[in-house]
Amino acid sequence: MSTENEGNEVPPAPSAPPVPVESPAASADRAAPPAAPDPATPAPAAQSAAPGQEPAAHQAPPHAGTTAGTPPHASGAGAWPPPPPPTVPSYAQGGGSGWGSSYAAQHPEGSKPAGRRGGLIAAVLVAALVAGGVGGGIGFWAADRNDNSTGSTTVSASNTPADLKRDPGTVADIASTALPSVVTIEAQGGNGEGGTGTGFVYDKQGHILTNNHVVASAADGGKLAATFSDGKKYDAEVVGRAEGYDVAVIKLKNPPSNLKPLPLGNSDKVAVGDSTIAIGAPFGLSNTVTTGIVSAKDRPVTSSDGASSKSSYMSALQTDASINPGNSGGPLLDAGGAVIGINSAIKPAESGGGLGGGGGQSGSIGLGFAIPVNQAKYVAQQLIKNGQAVYPVIGASVALQENTGGATISREGASGSQAVTPNGPADKAGLKPGDVITKLDDTVIDSGPTLIGQIWTHKPGDTVEITYKRDGKEHTTDVVLGQRKGES
Repeated sequence: MSTENEGNEVPPAPSAPPVPVESPAASADRAAPPAAPDPATPAPAAQSAAPGQEPAAHQAPPHAGTTAGTPPHASGAGAWPPPPPPTVPSYAQGGGSGWGSSYAAQHPEGSKPAGRRGGLIAAVLVAALVAGGVGGGIGFWAADRNDNSTGSTTVSASNTPADLKRDPGTVADIASTALPSVVTIEAQGGNGEGGTGTGFVYDKQGHILTNNHVVASAADGGKLAATFSDGKKYDAEVVGRAEGYDVAVIKLKNPPSNLKPLPLGNSDKVAVGDSTIAIGAPFGLSNTVTTGIVSAKDRPVTSSDGASSKSSYMSALQTDASINPGNSGGPLLDAGGAVIGINSAIKPAESGGGLGGGGGQSGSIGLGFAIPVNQAKYVAQQLIKNGQAVYPVIGASVALQENTGGATISREGASGSQAVTPNGPADKAGLKPGDVITKLDDTVIDSGPTLIGQIWTHKPGDTVEITYKRDGKEHTTDVVLGQRKGES
């Protein structure tokens, strides 16, 4: 069994450019959305981050066992429009600490964005996690105008929007069904700092499925609360966390008796181009619904919350549905309203800039990533039953550098241990230090993180075919995956 070391930086990698989100057909004259750009076009370097403003580049371990595996105002009396009111909504406040606090209040400025490089879209993407406090620089003003001097006559529509019937299967119908089962999570650490994220009802016993990085700050002596779309708020506690998978389960204290779990779909059956619906609390704006499509599958993504030396690895669903800080842990739904993924990370814009042009964490550029629900369900069952996750392993440490043409088994393991665990799965299959793994079954492996993410889509005991190179010659061997319990 291998472990992870600290030291080497996981280099950023390109991914596909954003695809415009779906917009509802309001009339027959509405123009169709623009065509999606070529997904092979390189994107700016990604950043790894915790909730908030522009994050620092993520530092990852050098060796990782595959165990982880106002509008302008007129002046003068009677001017129109009137000046904005003296206050803005509570969610527009950018400073302070505690739940919904901005990242800038939690982290020093001066972080440097990760570097940029070109390459194939199959390369690993280092993404920014999207749990977050309320971003600064958001505000609005509103005024009622009482002007009866006009002689114009208006004609009312026969039905108001609230009276219109939403056909089954429309976005409005799916959203109205799903929203009561989605919660906004407020996590507060012992130091008073925290942020907001999202989760959804997993079962009738009060378990809520979300991301580890959403609740990590409250895991040890902190506070958790979950608020439903009707405004009812419940205290909650952490049941279990899987840092490597970035999955967590929390449970409501004194849950209501009428909980309705969201139906879970089959992420293995998802196809590129399928419609998606994301629900969450971007920048603290709870119960936000956005739409898009599945832009890609099996996208290797490495992410970190910036507060831990360990990283999360996923073979993610990519979507262009707008996902922003605060969406983390929320459901990604298919056109039938079933959960196909947990929204977890985004590729942020290099220039940063929060919602409304403020200085908060950068938002969606159409590159969002979700943990496939089949994997999340498997992990959730382990967390509920045992309080910890079980990771499949090959029993070998691999280097995390990119541009290696595969996952290279390290010459030395963590803390000077052997890179290939004696009598472990890799050892039994004949793998040795220096071997370069290029394929796992039919999946091309271009780096260590890609290998880890692919292994973690399996279960302990599964047999996988490994293709590797040694001394310039290609070989194949079958590996029966072992296991590692917990986050060691």
